[in-house]
Amino acid sequence: MLFTSISFIFYFLPILLLIYFIVPKKFKNFVLLLFSLFFYFYGEPKYVFLMIIEILLSYIGGLLIEKYKKKSILITLVSLHILMLVIFKYSNFIILNINNIFNTDLNYLKILLPIGISFYTFQMISYLIDVYYKRVEANKNIISYATYVSLFSQLIAGPIVRYKDIHKELSSRKVEIDKISEGIQIFIIGLSKKVLLANNFGLLVDTFMEFPDKSTVFYWIFALSYALQIYFDFSGYSDMAIGLGKMFGFNFPINFNYPYISSSITEFWRRWHITLGSWFRDYVYIPLGGNKKGFIKQIRNIFVVWMLTGLWHGASYNFIIWGLLFGLLLTIEKLFKDRIKIPKFIKHVYVIFIVLISFVIFYSTDLNILI
Repeated sequence: MLFTSISFIFYFLPILLLIYFIVPKKFKNFVLLLFSLFFYFYGEPKYVFLMIIEILLSYIGGLLIEKYKKKSILITLVSLHILMLVIFKYSNFIILNINNIFNTDLNYLKILLPIGISFYTFQMISYLIDVYYKRVEANKNIISYATYVSLFSQLIAGPIVRYKDIHKELSSRKVEIDKISEGIQIFIIGLSKKVLLANNFGLLVDTFMEFPDKSTVFYWIFALSYALQIYFDFSGYSDMAIGLGKMFGFNFPINFNYPYISSSITEFWRRWHITLGSWFRDYVYIPLGGNKKGFIKQIRNIFVVWMLTGLWHGASYNFIIWGLLFGLLLTIEKLFKDRIKIPKFIKHVYVIFIVLISFVIFYSTDLNILI
């Protein structure tokens, strides 16, 4: 069920809001949980059970980590969640490579990708790590914790919400007219981005792909259209999620902050998919040593993070190349940003040019698709 669908806007959301505002405070999380599970079941009937299993695993895991304070428990649980992600998101990619290398046919082993698994896996991993490092207490209420993981508003396209950012709101939040009004406004802005802008830029992209004779100008129109489509699509869904969160009393973090006004790739990634970038920074880059163990290891850490960032977006070589490209550009900027003085306008043009090229790579699941 998409946020832009008739079934969501005219049936699911109004019924949920009506019941949510009627029921007593102690039942509000339960209502959100039931509707979130239905929302997921509507789109992924068989994989809702996978999500429930992972919720139970991380819920019990959080309690065990808090009680025994053993790193081995944390490593085991995080490894299990990563294994689940690899099996259900990357097994088809692995099978494809095995087929190509060994000339086999293992396509019967392919698995349908569960919706939102990348988002809720990262949320559970961050929860377990934060419990271990005592940034938050383990949630003793299974309904409250399951609501955090499965909350429909940010399950499909983010933002990646950390437990420590909303744990107080899970247990105590107020229904305020001003907040509901603000949430509706943000939701409408996001809906407009998706329906009026992203979808129409998508039509230009589709026209390009179907058109037999592609001129150089047409290639640039395609690149610009796709860059705008993916921005208004991602940021639109994030805005809708943030707006929905406010309607129910949650304050989700901002996910996009006008990235196309950036004058460096470093700035671009501080503004684009902010919750994903901060997640990799806090749970991968810094634990690897960040910039504290010498320049060579810092560069290694940057490339590890960006290879993983590419893979997070999809199981294909184009995403890996896309991620490593940004790793290279960020490394170059770290080396030369303070040594070369360039007018801000030129920097801005440079960012737009790089971003357009990068999203062409991002689009090309088959790297020969645009030739």
